[in-house]
This record gives sequence, structure tokens and C-alpha cells, in this order.
Amino acid sequence: MTKPVLKIILASPRGFCAGVDRAIEIVERALAKFGAPVYVRHEIVHNKAVLEDLKSKGAVFVDELADVPEGRPVVFSAHGVPKTIPAEAQRRNMIYVDATCPLVSKVHHEAAARARAGKQIILIGHAGHPEVVGTMGQLPEGDILLVEKTADVAALRVKDPQNLAYITQTTLSVDDTAEIAAALKSRFPAIFSPKKEDICYATANRQAAVKALAKRVDALAVIGSKNSSNSRRLVEVAKAHGCARAFLADCAADIDWERLKDIRALGLTAGASAPERLVREVVEAACAHFSVETETATTAEERVVFNIPRLLAT
Repeated sequence: MTKPVLKIILASPRGFCAGVDRAIEIVERALAKFGAPVYVRHEIVHNKAVLEDLKSKGAVFVDELADVPEGRPVVFSAHGVPKTIPAEAQRRNMIYVDATCPLVSKVHHEAAARARAGKQIILIGHAGHPEVVGTMGQLPEGDILLVEKTADVAALRVKDPQNLAYITQTTLSVDDTAEIAAALKSRFPAIFSPKKEDICYATANRQAAVKALAKRVDALAVIGSKNSSNSRRLVEVAKAHGCARAFLADCAADIDWERLKDIRALGLTAGASAPERLVREVVEAACAHFSVETETATTAEERVVFNIPRLLAT
């Protein structure tokens, strides 16, 4: 029987960003320099396939520095850590490498600079996310107020409405964050905004690519893990811009092709921590059910590269 035709439209840009590339390379270089095992505090990035690959090479993922044996190196995840973590590593004379994404570090520096200027900090982000934990840990406990949604703004209790600044998690929805920022500015007209938007270029670019695709396809697959904030936001953005059948999948094996048998156009993208091979595997899997045609829809070009820490640069 002839298979139905399916056009797969690949979003571009998609997949790995410069911060994820850098973080993975840091772990791999640490393994080459120090030998296995190399310990990593928390998931280096939020992607199951990446973690399994690094584990196979000798990376060991742990929750706390106390789980790292004496004399073994440790890498801090790309999401950033509270200031207490490198301080503890120094106190214990540990070999450590900070893989915090430079764009997350920029938010940390922004928070510290505004605090030194006497401003109370408001962070737009998701409670409990490692990046938010790390950012809030740049200042003494209680010095940063967290808002997750627009409704939270009305409940804020601040010390001085004339002395405020806001920062944001880097992997949020661009549209949702703009709405919350607008609410903050409406309630606190004197609030200091970031000099440059905190949402990272890769998050913004991938969301823009999904917006451009959403009305062109019958369904849209986002390849990424469930604990990946930027991947979940891509599903939300697709639904908000006209693709009700947007969904998240870790890999091709997670896709229920039977439920998609009626579609003729599938949008396909990947979160910033998902490797390109998972996208290729989805296209290959689709070929078992459809006669597949592919097209790439490009909305931006990315040439960002971040330097490796000096300890591992040679």
C-alpha cells in the first residue's frame, strides 16, 4: 500500500546553543585531562541522551559536592550555581570547572551590580529550576524576590518602589516574560530594566522559528527532555501561535505515529540542549509510516561561540 505523503518542515535554528556546546565540551575535555571519573554537580544540561552519552565516557552526575570523592575534579552545570558552591569547593581544595553558560553568568553579574547600587532585585523565573536557584544564590537569602507569572506582581511586597531592578531566567517564553515585565513597569515605574534582554539569543531564536512554523503545520514535535525549560516553552509557544497539536518528545521512540496518521505537514524542532542526531532519528522514523519530504524554514543565523575555561583550554 502506498504510504501517505508527509512534509516535515525543520525549524532553523534548532538544537544545541553555544552554552550547551561549551558545557558538553568542558566535561569531555575534563575527562581527557583528568581521566575518568569526572564528577558533575547536577545535570550538565537537561537532556537524557546527552547525559547518557557523557556517562558512557566516564562522567558521574551527583547532587552535592559532598558526593565527590577527594581528589577528583568536579564540573558545575551550565545552569549556574549559588556562590556558596565554588566557595565550598575552594575551602575543600577541590579541582573544579565552572560550566555556567556565559549568558547566565551575565544575569548573575547584573544582579550583583544592581544590588551594589542599592536596588532590590526581582527575578522573573520558575521556582526550583536550577538556573533560578543559582541566580537567587548570588545574593544573601531573601534579597531577591521571585515572580513566576503576571498575577504575582500585584502581591509583591518591596522595600522601596523607587529602588528596584528586575532580571530574568534565560530560558523563558519571550512573550510571557514581556507581559510580566510590563506589569512590573506599570506597578513600579522607576524599576530598572536589564541593559540587554536576559532571555538568551538561542531561546529567543528558537521561539521565533516555532512561531513562523506554527500555522503552517498540522502538528509540531519539539525534541527535548521534560525537565528542559526551553523545550517546554517551545511547545507552549507553538500552541499559543496556532498549532494545537504541538508536543514534546525525548526521542523518536516517544512519538505515537498512529495518532499522527492523519497529518500531512509536521513541524520539527529541538530544544537548545537536544542533539541534532535525535532530530535525524525522528525523520528516519517517520519514513516507516509516510513518504517523507523535508524542507528547512530558516528564521535566523547563529554564529555565537563561547570560550572554554583556561584550566581546560590547553
